[in-house]
Amino acid sequence: MNERVAEPGADPSIMPSPDLAAQPADPVDAPAAPPQGTGKSLTIGAVCKALQQEFPDISISKIRYLEDQKLLAPRRTPGGYRLYSAGDVSRLRTILRLQRDEFLPLRVIRQELSAGRGDPEVSQPVAPAPDARPGAALRRLTFSIQQRGALYSLEDVVEDTGADPRLVAELEDFGIIKGDARGGTKYYDETEREIVRAVTELARYGVAGRNLRVFKTSAERESALLQQILAPALRSRNPQRRKEAVEALENLAAVASHLKHLLLVRDLRRIAR
Repeated sequence: MNERVAEPGADPSIMPSPDLAAQPADPVDAPAAPPQGTGKSLTIGAVCKALQQEFPDISISKIRYLEDQKLLAPRRTPGGYRLYSAGDVSRLRTILRLQRDEFLPLRVIRQELSAGRGDPEVSQPVAPAPDARPGAALRRLTFSIQQRGALYSLEDVVEDTGADPRLVAELEDFGIIKGDARGGTKYYDETEREIVRAVTELARYGVAGRNLRVFKTSAERESALLQQILAPALRSRNPQRRKEAVEALENLAAVASHLKHLLLVRDLRRIAR
């Protein structure tokens, strides 16, 4: 495998390990044995196959890179081949889920693992009690830039979020959400549904649709900045480079979101004094 140089803005988590040439070629044709509960060590190829259904983009080079970044430490045979225990596979699964579901950069993932973070739990909708504190209905969700997820009718959105249909119409008027009309019915994706959920909570404090322009403007400016950073790679005719650029875009979005949260907390502390 030829060594590649990271493109500007590309996510380093998808780059192959720089010392691959110095490492023995791991066997990749081993059967995909169950990764948990067997007590049997797996080759890197078997690990890749075992996780491919949940993580279609998994590759041997990515697993090697995560090891190179000190996130994984499989044992080695005398010949230098990697052997992954059930614990190694579980740790790898956690790393991949944190990347995919929470868009965390490797530095933050390393900190999470050091703090004893296990497999991220899958969030489930929880209906708040009538006397629940404002914000209790919100869930910490992350969404893929590449996938819109399921679609929901207006009735589904209203039932799931408890929103007033007039609020949903107001959000459309102000360009906060934009449903897709199909067969005479308007549908909203998962991201738009959660926007409605969040705005419903804000509405309990008297925040109206017109007050949300500040959020919309801020998001548009951040989007434009990230697009500018990765514009050459996003316009590339090379499918692999475009794929890497989108993954880098998701990583940058996570970092930008975290930074914005920290800045907001800092400013709110001044108000609370």
